[in-house]
Amino acid sequence: MPAALPRADKVVGVDTDSDVELAVRPAPHPWLVLREHAHLVPVISVGGAVGALSRWGLAQAMPHASDAWAWATLWTNVGGAFLLGLLMSCVLTIWAHTRFLRPLLGVGVLGGFTTFSTAELDTRGLLAVGHAGEALAYAGTSVALGLVAIVVGLGLGNALLRRMAR
Repeated sequence: MPAALPRADKVVGVDTDSDVELAVRPAPHPWLVLREHAHLVPVISVGGAVGALSRWGLAQAMPHASDAWAWATLWTNVGGAFLLGLLMSCVLTIWAHTRFLRPLLGVGVLGGFTTFSTAELDTRGLLAVGHAGEALAYAGTSVALGLVAIVVGLGLGNALLRRMAR
């Protein structure tokens, strides 16, 4: 029989709050979440349409062959990750009181703009024509640059906010 977890206020060496329960609670049913946040669906939809049309425009401006790197997709995802980091640094500080900004810009516009699923389809396209090394490099570069971009966006946003506060 597994040992019981200690109560939160009895854990030694850790600042705890006795009002916080450590028990894992089941997630609410998705329909309950949707019903609670239904007023955000139109906002997210409008943002998603703007983001998707922007992505489409960039893809039209930078077409690629199926056996080549999809530069438009790569820059879309890296740029979107950077903008998401920048946005989140602002949303979590100066715009924390706004209800619709994060769903509109973060989930909607940037969610519709970025397209890691298309990056994976581009990777599959490279694999299909026998370019396994390029496919691996493309997938790894997409993920790595996306992670770096979001960290840089967060850092730049926080630095700008600190500078504005002075």
